[in-house]
Amino acid sequence: MIEDVSPAQAWEALLTDPNARLVDVRTEAEWTHIGLPDLSAAAKELALIQWQVAPTMHINPRFIDDLRAAGLSPEHHIYFICRSGVRSLAAAEAARAAGLPNAYNVADGFEGPPDHQGRRGTVAGWQASELPWRHR
Repeated sequence: MIEDVSPAQAWEALLTDPNARLVDVRTEAEWTHIGLPDLSAAAKELALIQWQVAPTMHINPRFIDDLRAAGLSPEHHIYFICRSGVRSLAAAEAARAAGLPNAYNVADGFEGPPDHQGRRGTVAGWQASELPWRHR
């Protein structure tokens, strides 16, 4: 079972755990048009590895290879983030099944659920938690 952690817990781990890494599994379009977590204060690099590839949204067949190419290993504590916490959960499950045991899901993801007006980024998630982020 993959543990859900809040965005604040993931951020704290990134700041304090030298083995903590964040993997953003959203699509290229989301990275470009919505924004990215900014890890500069944690002195870490964000790994951008799509779980699903647009426009077909098929699972990235190179996902595990891409994680390894990014230097991720069983010693790392890997926090996976997507828009709302669904794709990142699937990605964390795949990583654990592939031998990366310290995989976590960032609950509510980068944007979280929509508010009463249908806008994301205001109710829960990385943005609503006012954690550092930037436009690409």
